[in-house]
Amino acid sequence: MSFFGSFGKRGLGYSVPELAGRLREILGLGRQWKVIIIGAGKIGAALVAYRGFRQRGFHILAAYDSNSDRVGKPLEGIPVRDIAQLEKDVHKEQPDIAVLTVPGENAQAVVDRVVRSGIKAVLNFAPTQLQVPPDVTVKTVNMAMELEGLSFALTNRD
Repeated sequence: MSFFGSFGKRGLGYSVPELAGRLREILGLGRQWKVIIIGAGKIGAALVAYRGFRQRGFHILAAYDSNSDRVGKPLEGIPVRDIAQLEKDVHKEQPDIAVLTVPGENAQAVVDRVVRSGIKAVLNFAPTQLQVPPDVTVKTVNMAMELEGLSFALTNRD
């Protein structure tokens, strides 16, 4: 924590509310972040329904999909838009983060569009590694690896 500045007083400890506030600032959680979800299938719909995002400052603007059965039908009050209008909407609404929940074979083409539109942060649920320029941050969620980590922990208890 000393890397980020001086916290607390020697011999007295930390003021928990002050420390929590400073940590929220450091983590960028003291503001609202605009998010879009690309892929309104099962994972995308589950993410839209998750109430914890708003509580932590992540505001979902819209979901996008190419499936005409999903487009135009809101998820939890969030509009599902046609992926064809992605760049136009990004230019107008300027989201900070894109969440990809598309099939792996489509993910690189989608992230290329996201990057060209100017978004610099991507949370990737697609089962593939994405290639992006160095100024774009991608965090990939790999459920299989997470389960393998739990398997290892269970196997090596005690």
